[in-house]
Amino acid sequence: MSYTDDAVLAKLSALVETQDSIVTVAQWIMFHRRFADRTVQLWLQRLKDSSSHKRLNLIYLANEVNQQSKARHKGDFLVAFSPFIAEAVATAYKGAPADVQQRIRRVVDVWRERAVFEEPIQTAVETRINELDKARGTSKPGLGGSIFGSSSIPAELAPLTTPQQNVTKLLLNTKTTVSSANQEFDKLMTPGNTIPSAPVYAARLSGLLKTLAQAEGAVDQCVKARRELVAALQKILDTNRTALISEEDQLETFVTRRTQVEEKKTEVERAIMAGLPNDEPYPSNSIPHEQPAPEPDRPEVEELTPPPMEPEVSQPSEPLDKAEQNWAPNVTQEATFQQATAPGIEMLSSIAAQYRSVPTSTNGAKKRRLDDGNDFPDLGGDDGIDADVAEMLRRDSSGS
Repeated sequence: MSYTDDAVLAKLSALVETQDSIVTVAQWIMFHRRFADRTVQLWLQRLKDSSSHKRLNLIYLANEVNQQSKARHKGDFLVAFSPFIAEAVATAYKGAPADVQQRIRRVVDVWRERAVFEEPIQTAVETRINELDKARGTSKPGLGGSIFGSSSIPAELAPLTTPQQNVTKLLLNTKTTVSSANQEFDKLMTPGNTIPSAPVYAARLSGLLKTLAQAEGAVDQCVKARRELVAALQKILDTNRTALISEEDQLETFVTRRTQVEEKKTEVERAIMAGLPNDEPYPSNSIPHEQPAPEPDRPEVEELTPPPMEPEVSQPSEPLDKAEQNWAPNVTQEATFQQATAPGIEMLSSIAAQYRSVPTSTNGAKKRRLDDGNDFPDLGGDDGIDADVAEMLRRDSSGS
């Protein structure tokens, strides 16, 4: 079947909600892709004249054609559908039953997941759907995470919504107009192309001027809308820069305070470790650093040599018997320490030498009873007894 408007309308009218029907019509349309612009115009016209369920089938057909074109890297239908897809989806979505709207939303989600259309086109489609939901008071979560798909936009970003939507809408028309103007210009002005007769060439040049004027006007509107968006962004940027400076100052203040508190905490902990009394004030950092007072010199230490000790005056003790006095060993201290050879022992011996045996009292108040005059044992004669001792013994015996 050759391509005609009637043939296209017949194919679209015979479309039913089955996979075979949608795939068959999509293949026929893609076969005639050189008529993509005309096919899209007829498709949009049929969609506007159809019922809700028929519109859903036409959305399914557009989905099949665009996804196949994306997979085959054929951009004819993608370029042709881009200026009209947002309007078509809004037309099919408006006034449709809830189940049809849910299916349309699902198709739009698939387009975002697979990046079928460019981001501005995808955003425009989602914006139109959300606007319809807001008008009915049934706002739903945004599609695919679009920044305009959620009703809970921060108040600071609200001024950006309208400028961004204007840019998105104008960008769709601008892209088509610019593409058409560039093609017409290349056909007529590229060197080497066949130049028609003068009257025909003049008429085509006149048409090119009109096309260029339209493209210029479209681009001019887009530039104005873009400037408004940039101005809104600049305001938000200036506000955030001012807030950033203030927050940085606050950050520096708190960092300084935290450092001071940490130093004070360290001082207190050191005072606790040093056993500082509770009533003594802690040193403060506000006092300028002073040089510590010099430590006093160490005191001179005398050598460990004991001073000479004077002999003590002995107190009279309890008198002993003459026999005990006579039997008291007359051993000198020098004999006692005669064997000490170490230096320490020699020093002790020199100290002990200053002491003498304590004299005992000779007042005979207390005497021992002797049996039969034998005061002393037999010593076997007077051998070894000093003469003075013997005289003393003899006097004691006579006195008794």
